[in-house]
Amino acid sequence: MANTLKLPVGIENFEEIRKLGFYYIDKTRLIEQLLQGWGKVTLFTRPRRFGKTLNMSMLKSFFEIGADKSLFDGLYISGNKVLCDEHMGKYPVIFLSLKSVEGRSFDDARYMITELIGIEAERFSFLEDSEYLSENEKKRYKAIIALKDGTNTMDEKALVSSLQILSQLLYKHFGQKTVILIDEYDVPLDKAFQNGYYKEMVSLIRGLFGKALKTNEFLQFAVLTGCLRVSKESIFTGLNNFEINSIVDIDHDEQFGFTDDEVMKLLLDYDRSERYPDVKEWYDGYHFGNADIYCPWDVINFAKKLVSDPLARPSAFWINSSGNDMVKRFVDKADQTTRDEIEKLVAGGFVEKQLRLDLTYDEIDNTIDNLWSVLFTTGYLTKIGEVKLPDSESYAYRLVIPNKEVREVFILQIQEWFKAVVANENDTMKLLSSAILDKDEKQVARQLNIVMSRMISILDTKAPDDMKENFYHGLLLGLLRGSNPDWLIKSNRESGDGFSDILIMPEDPDAGIVIEVKYAKEMKELDAACEAAITQIKDKRYDETLRDEGRCDILAYGIAFCRKRCRVVGEKF
Repeated sequence: MANTLKLPVGIENFEEIRKLGFYYIDKTRLIEQLLQGWGKVTLFTRPRRFGKTLNMSMLKSFFEIGADKSLFDGLYISGNKVLCDEHMGKYPVIFLSLKSVEGRSFDDARYMITELIGIEAERFSFLEDSEYLSENEKKRYKAIIALKDGTNTMDEKALVSSLQILSQLLYKHFGQKTVILIDEYDVPLDKAFQNGYYKEMVSLIRGLFGKALKTNEFLQFAVLTGCLRVSKESIFTGLNNFEINSIVDIDHDEQFGFTDDEVMKLLLDYDRSERYPDVKEWYDGYHFGNADIYCPWDVINFAKKLVSDPLARPSAFWINSSGNDMVKRFVDKADQTTRDEIEKLVAGGFVEKQLRLDLTYDEIDNTIDNLWSVLFTTGYLTKIGEVKLPDSESYAYRLVIPNKEVREVFILQIQEWFKAVVANENDTMKLLSSAILDKDEKQVARQLNIVMSRMISILDTKAPDDMKENFYHGLLLGLLRGSNPDWLIKSNRESGDGFSDILIMPEDPDAGIVIEVKYAKEMKELDAACEAAITQIKDKRYDETLRDEGRCDILAYGIAFCRKRCRVVGEKF
């Protein structure tokens, strides 16, 4: 019988998932690992949509005073009774998610942080009347939640000290040090970099974290999450006992994202195990530490579709849930060497790169190597091995595109980049259209070869030949439409005894052009492929539609492609 639990698409609140009967893949071992490993401040860096916020919500539900212990019934952590008795529901918890912080100006973004901290502080309204706080301490609390006409009036100096002050007041009230959880700590830095106030935001975050995490005697421990490991010198200067857990570390490698066993069990629970190959092809492929990991956002979204439609096709859920500016910047910035490496990746190969795992946002665009590093840490590339560099103690990572979904975004950005490049190639486009009208086969081939030499191929070498032919057909169609907007161009239209690849009706009402596209496996087969194309045009009478329009001055072209080269044969009919 299929599972009747609802699948939690977009729900990142642990308590809500557990109380309202949603399906939950147990990640409570993370609690045990944190307490046994014990770090004063731990930063987890993982790509977007890999369960960071849900895990942080789970930590809050476990540690916070007044915790509903029944939320953990039947989960892994409930089996460790000693640990639960010692730590469950024993700490005041400050939980701050910065994922929504953005703004076109520093003032806007700073105010959003002020609001978030003020709202979190309001959860502890009992501090206003606490018998354990002095009147002065109560005033300090009120300053954090101060509102005037619905607006928080906390200034930047008070903001920097707010988390430290709040943890101190909670300690005074409960007699227990505070746990601080900060989710998506680097989002304000990313937005600041994009909008031109990076230095101001770095200064604010450095001050806020410094007081809350470095000089805070009322801190029990802190956990932070983010996508990028921003360099310690930038944000975490002087922070001792600071542990970073990234996608290359073995510790906690199965606690963010789904393992193969977890995915198979989920599909089995909903009677959809026959779709496992699709899920694996599209959403598996990430390697965190020693674990093979699926993107949980994708798996849950696709599983929910499968519940209502067993024949549903996979979709790019992760890619579509967030911008892909990083891949766009990477493709735009790529030199010819990098384009060749991208081709290799898209075709299923690997590249070897030395990477920096700690960067500041303003360093990302400094070199193409830094962009390789960011693509790795944000999930667009993954590691399948390491290789020791010759005459060095250093290692390079062997990188691949993790799965079909991410491959799709590379292809999309490559296509968009190529369209932009073609749009700027006015001289080439004019020469191409003139050569086609003049039946100058050599010039047509030359201009096409020039364009293709600059492109990034997105052809998987394993793709069937008809798919490769379709790609070149689409490429040529795009070029022709860009070369002369006054031409009427039709693709795959019925004509004569079949469907012609491309029919062109130029401005001259008596002229018509027929083009048949072929793919050749080897360069030596190009000439024969061109002749086969011309023969097909004749035998199938693809010129018939043009003649029906009174266009009897017909030019026929057979164009054959092999990798980034083409051959052209033209004939007048």
